[in-house]
Amino acid sequence: MSFQIPRGTQDILPEQAAKWQYIEQIARELCRRYNYQEIRTPIFEHTELFLRGVGDTTDIVQKEMYTFEDRGGRSLTLRPEGTAAVVRSFVENKMYGYPNQPVKLYYMGPMFRYERPQAGRFRQFVQFGVEALGSNDPAIDAEVIALAMDIYRTLGLKKLKLVINSLGDVESRKAHRQALIDHFQHRIHEFCDDCQARLHKNPMRILDCKKDRNHELMRTAPSILDYLNEQSRTYFEKVQMYLQKLGIPFEVDPRLVRGLDYYNHTAFEIMSEAEGFGAITTLCGGGRYNGLVQEIGGPETPGIGFALSIERLLAALEAESISPPISEGIDCYVVALGEQAKEEAVALVAALRQEGIAAEKDYQDRKVKAQLKAADRLHATYVAILGEDELQKGVINVKHMATGEQQEVSLHTFVSHMKNVLQ
Repeated sequence: MSFQIPRGTQDILPEQAAKWQYIEQIARELCRRYNYQEIRTPIFEHTELFLRGVGDTTDIVQKEMYTFEDRGGRSLTLRPEGTAAVVRSFVENKMYGYPNQPVKLYYMGPMFRYERPQAGRFRQFVQFGVEALGSNDPAIDAEVIALAMDIYRTLGLKKLKLVINSLGDVESRKAHRQALIDHFQHRIHEFCDDCQARLHKNPMRILDCKKDRNHELMRTAPSILDYLNEQSRTYFEKVQMYLQKLGIPFEVDPRLVRGLDYYNHTAFEIMSEAEGFGAITTLCGGGRYNGLVQEIGGPETPGIGFALSIERLLAALEAESISPPISEGIDCYVVALGEQAKEEAVALVAALRQEGIAAEKDYQDRKVKAQLKAADRLHATYVAILGEDELQKGVINVKHMATGEQQEVSLHTFVSHMKNVLQ
């Protein structure tokens, strides 16, 4: 019986994992500079958290969640996104009482959504995201966007487009909501079942429909920007001003609504404009969610964040022909000839590793030529050859693979010699 990987998942093989590690390293370092600290939440949560947090009119809740009942009869769900879980932890651990506000967090880990797999879209995927909770300052909106842009730019991406919009406050959305109902309701029967169900529950989500995006009523739908009250308009203008001060170009798109119910005020997406990237161009999305903490049972607390897919980031790097600078190879391969030399090689390799040197030896009892080929395949910088004759003399031959230069070194000083030459 043979087994295959579940549809919509992937194995990250060692040669690919190095790229993931590099991206994770860049993201963590930038978070350190921006003063965001890591938070790790469970991979599954109580289903009710996502029903209340993400919204029961969203595609995620209605179609895409992996939900199961445990042996105690509790309904649990593999997390489809990170924000609701982070906010749950924020409330449960009373982080709103921390002396340093806003609380600035980041997370990284697998998410799960049941949807049709395609290029760059998986049923298990890895998200990196940040959340800043506790500030109503539009400058923090600009900071969150800047952090996302910094990650992509640091990795070398250039063909990026930032799109922003304002979804307004409760008052603005209420006025816009009624305008959307009035606009769509007389022809809503021409739209998909999802749009028909959303008309009175959350009509703004109609604008996010992929099936009916080319319908003529979509092009003439009322813009949220026309319904922003003075406070919402001023807030959005300040976000744009800060982005300009940070030198971050952007476009305003009044039809950008995002796919989650908790967003208000600032919403944004970062897209790849690289040729051949694919039909789904969005790399990253985020926005402000001032009511989410209260919805999950906490005090009134503003928040903003974003999430990006590591898989889509890798695809964007490939589309722009960017190869992360991955350090390949090991520092030293110890070739041993004869039983005594093999025994000594075990101790030498261990001593090298204790000093932070990447070292390897043969474990298949191969001939010298085969061991040297193995060292070459591993891109070893040096090869150290130890035979019976060398062992009797108390020396080892160290060869630099690139230049062919060879040197006889005392076994007693071999490790310190390797440290010196590698530095």
